[in-house]
Amino acid sequence: MNSELINSALMRKLLIPFIFVAIIVGLFEQSKSKPNIYILCAAVAIFMYGMMQLTSKVPSKKEEDEKDIDDD
Repeated sequence: MNSELINSALMRKLLIPFIFVAIIVGLFEQSKSKPNIYILCAAVAIFMYGMMQLTSKVPSKKEEDEKDIDDD
């Protein structure tokens, strides 16, 4: 259990900077007169992967509602 918390915290500390770097690179590249589409795609892919990993730990409202119904 403790190692899961450490891995989770470490992953969050590493993912958040990667997400911000991807946002900055994507916005910078998009502001050019001729942006490189491959760099933009890579920035979006990194951003989406990072957000997917961060939100995978958050329980959905549907799961919470089902637990409330089961408790009644």
